[in-house]
Amino acid sequence: MQLETLLANITQNSNLKDSYGATHLPIYNTATFDLKRQSPDGQIYDYSRSDNPTRNALETVFAKAENGFGCVCTNTGIAAIALLFETVLKNNEHVLIEKDCYGGTYRLLNVMLEKNNITTHYADFANLNEVENILKSNKITLVVCESPTNPSLKIVAIEAISQVAKKYNSLLAVDNSMATFASQKPLELGADFSVFSTTKFISGHGSVTAGALVSKDQFWDEKFKYFANAQGRAQSPFDVFLVSLGLPTLTYRMKAQEASALKIAQFLENHPEVLEVKFPGLPSHPQYELAKKQLKIIPSVLTIELISSEKAENFIKKSTLFGEKVSFGSADSRLEIPARMSHATNTEEDLAAKGLSFATVRIAVGLEDTDDLILDITQALNC
Repeated sequence: MQLETLLANITQNSNLKDSYGATHLPIYNTATFDLKRQSPDGQIYDYSRSDNPTRNALETVFAKAENGFGCVCTNTGIAAIALLFETVLKNNEHVLIEKDCYGGTYRLLNVMLEKNNITTHYADFANLNEVENILKSNKITLVVCESPTNPSLKIVAIEAISQVAKKYNSLLAVDNSMATFASQKPLELGADFSVFSTTKFISGHGSVTAGALVSKDQFWDEKFKYFANAQGRAQSPFDVFLVSLGLPTLTYRMKAQEASALKIAQFLENHPEVLEVKFPGLPSHPQYELAKKQLKIIPSVLTIELISSEKAENFIKKSTLFGEKVSFGSADSRLEIPARMSHATNTEEDLAAKGLSFATVRIAVGLEDTDDLILDITQALNC
């Protein structure tokens, strides 16, 4: 079954046993279930924190979409990452992560370092020798990367990283929030876990915060479900419903946004106020060929470096169609300065290592008319 077919009929393609023939995912918004009234032939539910038919249906669809064994849906994207870390990593163990990681992941690792003495190693995952040297010199339990990275939009060769990780008996998790399973499937490329925020492209409308963690095998899926229940990380049935509304249009939205982002990136490459444009769909991107090979759809996020921090602030202030908002993947277009927003907890040294400054602006392209967006960018940059 092709992905579009799976997502267009999520109720029918999930494990939900709905006797009324609901054509969209019904909401079982109940805390408890009456055990005496349930059929012994189906799954038995007792408490929604542990299991809920609405949530289980979405988990089934996500597992199928990623070609994994099972999935846990959580109340936020960072909750899914926290569930991954807290389940896989024990006290005094080591994790290796791409240095251009999401600011929330960076913050979480710092908390775990203080609390559980987790040793974090950072590397440029575009440099396989650097990755292997760290794996060779340390007993790394878990390797974590994003691709594309946020906000520098580096493309990580997931298959190559997975081979190196396996060589040293390390598990590999890929944060698939930006690409989504509409564009790439990390488990097919050798990863053990695919973790993603469904707040972004998957829900697509900025109406909910949520996350998911898909495992390749049964062993880890059972562990994640146990910890999610114990910690109370489960996503609510109503939030599951909100996420599900975006699924039938996911690939179509992302393709339309990709086309718009490419046109905007091409325009900005020739603008005198712009020093650099990072977008994996441009031939000027250093990993353009890898992006074409690994990604079916280029996510509609680009990063630009303006001539000064003052210009960056003025650009955001003067824009009328782009809101100054964190996150990406929604129907509306957004601007942010990562150094003072999504990556505000990074030190100056860390920001410099990631190639970020206060003149760096991340542009998340939505579903507005492309020409309208370019006109707005033009007037905002020229002010």
